[in-house]
Amino acid sequence: MTFDTASRTPERAGARQWLGLAILLLPVTLMTADLGVLWLATPHLTADLRPSSAQLLWTTDIYGFLTAGTLVIMGTLGDRIGRRKLLMTGSTGFVVASLIAAYAPSAEVLIAARALLGVAGAAVLPSTLSLISHMFTDPRRRATAIAMWVTALSVGLALGPVVGGVMLASWWWGSVFLMGVPVMLLVLVTARALLPEYRDPAPGRLDLASVALFLLAVLPVVYAVKNLASGAPAWQPAVAFAAGAVCTAVFVHRQHRLATPLLDLRLFHDRAFTGALLTLLIGMTALNGVEYLVPQYLQAVAGRSPLEAGLWLLPGAAGLVVGSQLTPVLARRFRPAYVLAGGLLLSLPGYAAIALSEGVPTASLGLTVIMFGVAPISVLGTVLAVGAAPAEKAGAAAATGQTAYDLGLALGIAITGSLAAAAYRAEIPDDAPAGAEDTVGAAIAAAERLPDGASLLATAKDAFTTGLQTAATVSAALALVTAVLATTLLRHVPAITARPADTGTEPRTAAGEPRAEAGEPAAAAD
Repeated sequence: MTFDTASRTPERAGARQWLGLAILLLPVTLMTADLGVLWLATPHLTADLRPSSAQLLWTTDIYGFLTAGTLVIMGTLGDRIGRRKLLMTGSTGFVVASLIAAYAPSAEVLIAARALLGVAGAAVLPSTLSLISHMFTDPRRRATAIAMWVTALSVGLALGPVVGGVMLASWWWGSVFLMGVPVMLLVLVTARALLPEYRDPAPGRLDLASVALFLLAVLPVVYAVKNLASGAPAWQPAVAFAAGAVCTAVFVHRQHRLATPLLDLRLFHDRAFTGALLTLLIGMTALNGVEYLVPQYLQAVAGRSPLEAGLWLLPGAAGLVVGSQLTPVLARRFRPAYVLAGGLLLSLPGYAAIALSEGVPTASLGLTVIMFGVAPISVLGTVLAVGAAPAEKAGAAAATGQTAYDLGLALGIAITGSLAAAAYRAEIPDDAPAGAEDTVGAAIAAAERLPDGASLLATAKDAFTTGLQTAATVSAALALVTAVLATTLLRHVPAITARPADTGTEPRTAAGEPRAEAGEPAAAAD
């Protein structure tokens, strides 16, 4: 069935709505879990597929880049064809791409499958949030459902490596992709019975040129970063940077001219909106570079099995979940800027523990502190972006916030991962066997084939540790920058206390326009 809840009076949510919410939270958790599902599998697929260092980075972060790059177009497409239909289409695509990735015979096929997974994920995420807003018409129940949606994102990000470790204890590296198949099949089987259909009666114009320009603005810059770290000729990253800059300028010019732009750049006139996006983007970049490398360190350097490494990552998962639950409580007592900045400052000892020390307990403790401190970003970032936008722009604000979140996660791997790879490569001697300078997995495999491979093995492990420490240092600097930006750009945003219905007042943007309630981001789903 198809209906529009805007014309309906608020109704108390029943069993069907809550069961539908449970079904929607499963793919939400899976989407962010799939960002980190390869972290523990990396040493194993490296030994099997023998990717180069650049291919290994693309395998991990192409998913996040294509999710971020296609979120907005998928939101517009859902308005046209129906959110439930888009959810089911994305779920089907996710199942197909997961099967291709699980049995990929080469690094190139795996990268292509991860790209398809990213596009499918972009179809699923905005559909879930939009459907929630139309299933729960009562504002308080809707706020509760959205809070659970945000928590599901955090839980998936935290548990992805852990679940991957458990699966790798019994199966091959490709099995980590199969965990999404039963989840998406369950969505497909139950969607028509539990989820309503919704489509916008007056959707905006779908501008494919803007989508292409957005991707062409981002991906060449990422390519340039990777090439800088790989020792490629200097002209290649320079050309890529220039191409990205030109496409960015054309994209901005086109958005100003369109009646219904893909990204409404007027939103950036509000410093709260800009501050929220920068906090999401840079904060997630700081987190994910280290979170990507620690699982590899636990296995390749410390010699832990996938299951043992997964167990050592459990405290980090708990830290993110606890921090996510504590954030709304703190945001009701203190200004969100101070909650964000305080958490980021709290994460600095965690980065320092990884950058200055060695050993499994230290790495696990450092990651736990980091994930607890960064948790407020994932909870408050999109909420603040939506709250800073006029009510009629809440949907665009939510899509932009989610794009910044996913783009930050992908950039964390691209930037800090590339710097870690460069630091690793600098420590490997020139006379090392072919491939040893690319990845620690290739170096370990080469050392096992040499009669005197102990020296190469020790050098490779020390080199990877140096790369991890370099990434942690850079991430700490990014976290500090994010704390300063949050304090500077968001300090005028009040604590999230009473709702408008309770106070008789209407929250407003910094420009004085009516805005969505910061504590209730559900309106963002339209």
